[in-house]
Amino acid sequence: MGIEKKAYGKLADGTQIDLYTLTNHHGLVCKIINFGAIITELHVPDRNGKTADVVLGYDDLNSYRANYSYFGATLGRVANRIAKGKFTLDGKTYTLAINNPPNHLHGGIHGFDKKVWQAEPTTGNDSVSLRLTYTSPDGEEGYPGNLKSTVTYTLNDKNELRMDYEATTDKATPVNLSNHTYWNLAGAGNGEVLDQVLTLAADNYTPFDATLIPTGEIAPVKGTLLDFTAPTPIGARFGGFMDHAPGYDNNFVLNGGGKKLAFAARVIERRSGRVLEVWTDQPGVQLYTPNYHDNKTPMKHGAIYRGYGAFCLETQAFPDTINHPNFPSCTLRPGETYRRTTLWRFSTQ
Repeated sequence: MGIEKKAYGKLADGTQIDLYTLTNHHGLVCKIINFGAIITELHVPDRNGKTADVVLGYDDLNSYRANYSYFGATLGRVANRIAKGKFTLDGKTYTLAINNPPNHLHGGIHGFDKKVWQAEPTTGNDSVSLRLTYTSPDGEEGYPGNLKSTVTYTLNDKNELRMDYEATTDKATPVNLSNHTYWNLAGAGNGEVLDQVLTLAADNYTPFDATLIPTGEIAPVKGTLLDFTAPTPIGARFGGFMDHAPGYDNNFVLNGGGKKLAFAARVIERRSGRVLEVWTDQPGVQLYTPNYHDNKTPMKHGAIYRGYGAFCLETQAFPDTINHPNFPSCTLRPGETYRRTTLWRFSTQ
């Protein structure tokens, strides 16, 4: 096990950003920068022991500063959308930035993905960890309260990458921390993910309106394009999308209910044999299949990311949950501690 630190670049004000490389005994290598608490690389072996970097991203800090796609980033103070950038809490209405018109998205214009986090690496006998801390001041992006947040990445010898989130506040505030890694188990830049086989432990989903805001209903996936309760290639039902470009940007209601760490998803890449399992204590997961990437924009190592070159599984509270009393609450109050965990388990078959 090991963890190494090296300089990654500097911001305009001279602040140095560092890259941390976590390695286990089986060849898994995870690279994280303390800008945005971003996963920049994750190298995973296939069934023959050959490793590939399975997360999309950039080569340099300036690209991550302009990261409109949130590659690998930690999202906050509230991941996903808040309708029209407004919510009411304890009788007071708060107004947030509209950065995904007509809604607020992923914490705003300068969310947690654009912040410098304080890093603290630790090494154990069978794991290495990187604890990253950021304190969001009262009023930042329109949110109430001074919010101290931590995300701890732990890589162990079970080939698991664990993400533990914690937060405390001095005023009531919504909190919904998540990670926005783009996965391609064949390797970043190595074609589409449409034939990678997905299973979701989700019998229900939250229908949304034309702006991707939930209606408040919880509906069954059975008989819809969203049924991944049995192993199904991600692109198997794309022919059923008639009114817009095929692709998913949907919140699924996990059967685990957000009560304890439970199985949420499995993805199999049949050619390499790589398998990713996701376990979480979050109530929902957003499945996102990007279909818009600029075919002329180079990413890591000069790769060109085509449409459908990745999938995202963003474990989190439901979108706009602060405005839906029937959804699981995301309100954190003084004296409470927000705690959430997502586990990414890698294997082969």
